[in-house]
Amino acid sequence: MKNFYISKSRRVRSTPFTKKIEEQGVKSYTVYNHMLLPTSFSNVDEEYLHLKKDVQLWDVSVQREIEISGKDAHQLVQLMTCRDLSKSKVGSCYYVPLIDSNGGMVNDPLIYKLEDNIWRVCIADSDVLLYAKGIAAGKKLNVKIFEANIDTLAVQGPKSFKLMEDVFGKEISKLKFFKYDFFKFKNNKFLISRSGFSKQGGYEIHVENVKAGLELYDYFFEEGKKYNIKPGAPNHAERIEGGLLSYGNDMLISDNPFECGFEKLVHLKDDVEFIGKDSLKKILKNGIKRKLMGVKINSDSLNLTSVDLLNKKKQIIGNLRSAAFSPTFKKIVGIAMINKEYCKNKEIFNINLNDNLIDGEVCKLPII
Repeated sequence: MKNFYISKSRRVRSTPFTKKIEEQGVKSYTVYNHMLLPTSFSNVDEEYLHLKKDVQLWDVSVQREIEISGKDAHQLVQLMTCRDLSKSKVGSCYYVPLIDSNGGMVNDPLIYKLEDNIWRVCIADSDVLLYAKGIAAGKKLNVKIFEANIDTLAVQGPKSFKLMEDVFGKEISKLKFFKYDFFKFKNNKFLISRSGFSKQGGYEIHVENVKAGLELYDYFFEEGKKYNIKPGAPNHAERIEGGLLSYGNDMLISDNPFECGFEKLVHLKDDVEFIGKDSLKKILKNGIKRKLMGVKINSDSLNLTSVDLLNKKKQIIGNLRSAAFSPTFKKIVGIAMINKEYCKNKEIFNINLNDNLIDGEVCKLPII
């Protein structure tokens, strides 16, 4: 697919790290939450292999954080998600589907519980701020809602653990998956979680002090030389193989949590109140007609604008949501929304690529 230049403006914000990233030779951006998200620094296949072997530092400040505080903060956060948060604890972060009144996916953020009455919703690419404000106004809840002035760095890759120990001390190695704590670097405190948008492992560092964040950014590249550190970005092939879903690509507001494979995160018992609960009960009763699945396509390139999956009779059985060339499989891997009767491992389908029928097969997620 041909790439086009992105014109910068106040509506497409830079991050505190944009200047450094451009000095490091960023080659392409996309727009995410009205901000610049780097997508490549070199060859994406080389970056894929490097991520699986070494360590990368990503600027993922586009993961904006909506802070919700006040007496009714817990009630509001629970109203937005079908996941039961009644036993949530300070020091933990929770992956949750946010849904609307029809049971449609609004977002799939990581939610941080900072205190009983203070939460941060680290959002994917959709406007959760206005959604939260609308619910709070309609329910007359006593809350304060705003976009926190926080930027995020992600340290990802198998060598991220040793590098983080070198920078923050051995205590950080005790941090478990989807847990967070505060760690110091040169007398500046950072909230750090064991999380990130790759399956290679790593951490996300939440930066509130820009000056301290820029010093930390430079220090990572000094200290990380022995680990072959490089600047990087979320890699589509790697995250597709790992079954990490991307809101706005793999799932939309027209999709529900059951179709997206989140049934374990849907709580329909009477003791939890959330928007869209009755709709999800009806969907569960009637059953879903389609579901997100992995796919492998026998091609090394694909123009992902509108791609339908076809059965032997050339009838549409699904649509491709995300795709990328996998250096591991030497073919295209992807995520597709597929009619339920075709959601079988190794089910064969075709796609029409430049008037040529290319075959592929359905597979489970994660692919690896």
